Amino acid sequence: MKKKEQLKVIIRDFHLTDNFDVKPRNLQPPLDTNKIITLIGVRRCGKTSILYEMINRLSNDIEKTKILFLNFEDERLELNIDELDLILQSFSELYPEQKLNECYFFFDEIQNITGWEKFVRRVYDTISKNIFITGSNSKLLSSEIATSLRGRTLSYEVYPLSFSEYLSFKEIEVDLYSSRSLAHIQNAQNTFLKDGGFPEILFLDESYRNQTLQEYFNVLLYKDLAERYHITNTVALKFFLKRIIASSTKQISINKTYNELKSNGIKIGKNTLYDFLEYVQNIYLALTLQRYDKSLVNKELGEKKIYSIDIGLNNATEFKFSDDIGKSLENAVFLELKRNNKEIFYYRDSNSECDFIVYEKNTITEAIQVTFDMSDEDTKNRELKGMVTACKNFNLSRGVIITYDSEDEIISNGIKILLVPFYKWCNNDIQK
Repeated sequence: MKKKEQLKVIIRDFHLTDNFDVKPRNLQPPLDTNKIITLIGVRRCGKTSILYEMINRLSNDIEKTKILFLNFEDERLELNIDELDLILQSFSELYPEQKLNECYFFFDEIQNITGWEKFVRRVYDTISKNIFITGSNSKLLSSEIATSLRGRTLSYEVYPLSFSEYLSFKEIEVDLYSSRSLAHIQNAQNTFLKDGGFPEILFLDESYRNQTLQEYFNVLLYKDLAERYHITNTVALKFFLKRIIASSTKQISINKTYNELKSNGIKIGKNTLYDFLEYVQNIYLALTLQRYDKSLVNKELGEKKIYSIDIGLNNATEFKFSDDIGKSLENAVFLELKRNNKEIFYYRDSNSECDFIVYEKNTITEAIQVTFDMSDEDTKNRELKGMVTACKNFNLSRGVIITYDSEDEIISNGIKILLVPFYKWCNNDIQK
């Protein structure tokens, strides 16, 4: 079948479908900004479903034939940059009565087409301002947006489900004053901290969840990293990825990883490992957290911690994250702060550490610790010391320690410290 005819089939099949059966996410991108709306995030985190939900909203107000949706992961769409105009030709031939400047264009995983930004810019400048795109690689999209599409876009990062979204997807009522509701919420919290927030995982039988997450890992490894970045040493890459995941919530040491590879007889240069770390962040497999420092140079070049994009992905690897639920909890808090667009760092001095400090409007506004519980006296003293030191250093009168299920209020050295269970912190205004 010729490419134009194949495109017509794909476009027409889309228009003949009913509204998509998707659950709304907390992120609701606007439809009327006259900007290119860009959704970026790890593969399988729900970007396409957000597009579907946007299309559903539009379909309530306009006829569906004014909407064009294409998924560039579709194996039938074997197009190169010179053939992208066939999309517009096919659409216009199918619907000659439609005015293209009134139509809406949704392009899913468009970074699969090399040079895509030239086509999108032309559509934006000459045809329609209603363009919505997704991608799974922040580096590719951001570099292209920064050059060809500067000033024309609004970008949104998409993460796997937050805990509040998880509860909504599971249709669990959130009533923090109902013992029945709390029991369901606490049970869901335990599962969430084990299986993570990839939407598909929620509705799989438990026996298939790990296998599915391992498939995600392999796709990220071979397609998004090895194939996209032309990496031939996949043995070293796989080892590196598993070390990254095993190091979640900890400082990442390239030197240590290099020595481990060397001791296992795997040859690779340190500079290549630094490249790997950049690629891992580009595809959102993991994200880094900088240590707070007033010096911008020290922030950029100083020690960094690593956090996984999903707790379940950690637990599905051979490095069992579930052995230490405290790590899962800290990773979940990190992701929750990122979803809420918080600019965060960790704080450390010579004697103590605070897991997260929030930076807003040129000042530190929040200090947050994370611990499974405070029953152990040594743990309690360590967490309080880190919290009090951070609060006094940044002139804060209050701090929050997020726990698994403990709740209390402590005054320590004049600092009010709230102990809040994770499920409550995610479902009220404490973090806002």
